[in-house]
Amino acid sequence: MSRPTKIAYFSMEIGLADALPTYSGGLGVLAGDTIRSAADGGVPLVAVTLVHRKGYFRQHLAADGTQSEAPVAWAPAEELTELPARVLLNMSGRDVALRAWQYDVPGVGGETVSVLLLDTDLPENSDEDRRITDHLYGGDELYRLRQEVILGIGGVRMLRALGYTELERFHMNEGHAALLVLELGHEEMKRRGATTVTREIAQAVKPLCVFTTHTPVPAGHDQFSLTMVREVITGYGGAFNERAVEFCLNNILNMTYLALDNSTYINGVAKRHGEISRHMFAQYKVDSITNGVHAGFWTAPAIQALFDHHISAWRADNASLRYALGIARHELWAAHQKAKEDLIRRVNQRSGAAMFANVFTLGYARRATPYKRADLLFHDMQRLLALHRSAGPIQIVYSGKAHPHDEGGKDLIRRIFEHIGALKGQIAIAYLEDYDMALARQMVAGVDLWLNTPQPPLEASGTSGMKAAINGVPQLSMLDGWWIEGCIEGITGWAIGEAASNGNEAADDRALDAQSLYNKLETVILPLYYRDQDRFIDVMRHAIALNGSFFNTERMVDQYVRKAYFC
Repeated sequence: MSRPTKIAYFSMEIGLADALPTYSGGLGVLAGDTIRSAADGGVPLVAVTLVHRKGYFRQHLAADGTQSEAPVAWAPAEELTELPARVLLNMSGRDVALRAWQYDVPGVGGETVSVLLLDTDLPENSDEDRRITDHLYGGDELYRLRQEVILGIGGVRMLRALGYTELERFHMNEGHAALLVLELGHEEMKRRGATTVTREIAQAVKPLCVFTTHTPVPAGHDQFSLTMVREVITGYGGAFNERAVEFCLNNILNMTYLALDNSTYINGVAKRHGEISRHMFAQYKVDSITNGVHAGFWTAPAIQALFDHHISAWRADNASLRYALGIARHELWAAHQKAKEDLIRRVNQRSGAAMFANVFTLGYARRATPYKRADLLFHDMQRLLALHRSAGPIQIVYSGKAHPHDEGGKDLIRRIFEHIGALKGQIAIAYLEDYDMALARQMVAGVDLWLNTPQPPLEASGTSGMKAAINGVPQLSMLDGWWIEGCIEGITGWAIGEAASNGNEAADDRALDAQSLYNKLETVILPLYYRDQDRFIDVMRHAIALNGSFFNTERMVDQYVRKAYFC
C-alpha cells in the first residue's frame, strides 16, 4: 500500500520530457530533476504546474542573429492523462473552470511522482479564459497574474478535489506560486468559522509553507499593483481586506515577499546565494540548499555504459560516483570521445561549421541575457586568435534563447553572430538555435570544457556546469553560484578571476575577467589538453568523483527532506 502524499511542489515551469515544452530554462529543468530524484527516493510528493499548450517559444535565428519566436503547439491529450476533476475560480468577477492533466515520473526503485498540469482550455470558459494556460511567461502583467492565480489558488483547489487531504508542506519553487498562501488562509478561515483572515489565521498557515528563492536579479521577482490584484482575485470577497496592507507594501504585491512572509522555511540555491539573499531579505532567516542535477537524466549514453560497468549502483546512489577515480583513463577518454563525436556531427549538420572531434571544444549555453556575459570570450579578439594559434586550436559551440521581451538579450545574440562572422575561416564557431533539453544533454557531454561567465553575484546557482561534471567535462567559470563550492583549482576545473566580495553589488570588470579567461586557456588548459592528456583526464575524473557525486538532486532532495519537509 502506497504512503499518503505529504508534499506538494509548485513550479510555474517543469522540464519533464523532450516532448513536453513545459519549461523555459534552468528553473524548470531544476524542477524536473527534483521530481525525478523525489521519485527515485520514494519521497511522497505531488507536483503542480501549468500545461502551457503553446510552450515557451520556438526560437529562430536569422543570418545576423536576430531572434524571432513562434509558438510550440502540442497536444496534451497525446502525452498526458486527463483527470475527471473540475474546480472553479472566480477571476475578474466571473467563474473560470479548471482541469488537470497527469504525467507520472518513474523512479529507479519503482516509485512514481505524479505531476498535475493545470489547464483552462475548457468549452465552458470564455475564449480569453481558455488562453490563460497557453504561453509560459507570455503576455502582459495581467496575463502573468492570472496564470499565477491558476497556479497558486487553482493548484490548491485541484489538489483538494483530487483527494490530496494529508498534505503537510506546500513548496513554492520561486514566487510564482505564492498565491497558494491565500487559498490556504481561506481554507483555515472557513475551518474556524471566521469571516476574515486574521493575523492569527495567517500565522497558522505559515508552518505549511516552504519557499525557494532562485535569483537576486530584480526582474525575477514578480510584482503587481494592489488595484490589479483586487480586480483579478474576486473570489474571496472581503476576507483579506485586513491582510492586504500587510501583504502589499506601498500598494504593490511582491510575490517574493508574500512567500517570504508566509513560509516556515526559506532557502537560496547555493551557499553564496544564501548569503546574498540574507543581505537582500535581512529580516528573514534564509538557509541554503545548493542545487543539483539528476545524474541519470543528464549523463550521455557512452558515459552511462561506463558507469554501469564500473559503478553499478550509481543510479540509485549518486555518491558512489566518487569511485570514478578508479576508471582507467583510456576508458573515460574513449567514452568522452564518443559523446564528442555525436555532438560534432550534430553541430556540423545544423550549422555547417566544419568542426572536428580532435580539436579542443568549448561549450557555452544558457539563457541569453546581458548579466550572463556570453560575449566575454570575444572581449579581445586578437588575444583570442593568438592563443588559438600558439597554445592549440579551439572551436566553440554556443546556444541559448533570449526572453521575447529581453531586448538586451537579443542584442547579445546579434553581437555574438557578428563575432562569429569576423572570425570565420579562423576559428570555427556555431550558435545552435532553439536550445532545449535534448540539445543540452549533447552539449554538456560532448564539449571538452564548459564555459560560464556571469557577472558576480548575479548567478544564484547555475546547473549547466554540474551537468557537464557528471559527464567528466570540467568547467572554466567565474567564482559565482555553485562554482564557489565546486571549484578546486586544477582538480575539478578552473576559475576566472577571484571570488566576489561579500557585498550585494554586482561588479562588472570585463577587461580583467577576459584577461583571466585568456590566461587560463593559454597557459594552463590548452597545454594540458594538447600536451599532457593524462593530467587532463585526471581533471575529468575528479569532476565526476568530487562534483558529480555531490552536486546532484539526490543529495539536494535529501536535504529538503531533512531541513524543510519532515523536520
